[in-house]
Amino acid sequence: MKLPPYDNFPSISDDKILLRQIQFSDINELIEISFYDAIQATTLNQATEMQTKINRDYLDGNSIHWGIVDKLTNKIVGTCGYYRGLDKEEGELGCVLLPKYRGKGYMTSAMLLAIEFGLNEIGLKRIWAITTKQNEKAIKLIEKLNFIKIAELDDNEVEYELSM
Repeated sequence: MKLPPYDNFPSISDDKILLRQIQFSDINELIEISFYDAIQATTLNQATEMQTKINRDYLDGNSIHWGIVDKLTNKIVGTCGYYRGLDKEEGELGCVLLPKYRGKGYMTSAMLLAIEFGLNEIGLKRIWAITTKQNEKAIKLIEKLNFIKIAELDDNEVEYELSM
C-alpha cells in the first residue's frame, strides 16, 4: 500500500478531465462547494482555511483531494478525493461539482479515475461513499459505478460500498 503524501502530487486524467492538486488560486472558484467536516465555507477566508486543513490531511497521509478540471476549457469544475480510512486500506470517496457543470459526465469521469487510483496506486481493499437519502443524483451515480447500499445511518444519510 502506498499512502500519501507522494513525491509528486498525482495528477490523473482521461480524455475529458484532469484531476490535479488544488492551488490557492483555484479557491475563489470553489467557495460554494468548499466543505470540511460537513461544514460549508461561506467566504474566501473560510474556503482558504479549509483548503489548508485539507492540505495538512494530505501531508499527514490521511487524504488525497483533487480539483476536477475540464480539459477543453481548463476551468476547475469540482473536487473529489479520499478523505479518511487510508491507514486501514480503505477510503471514503467524496465529490462535489459546481452546479452549472452537473449532469455533463464530469463526476462519472472523476469517480472512475479516483476509484482506479485508489485500487491500483494506493492499494485500497474497500471504497465507500456516504450521501443523504435525498441526493438522488449522487445515489444514481454511485449505483451506476457499482456501489451497493450497505447501511442507513443516523441523520438521514446512507452508506454505499464499492462492490469488488
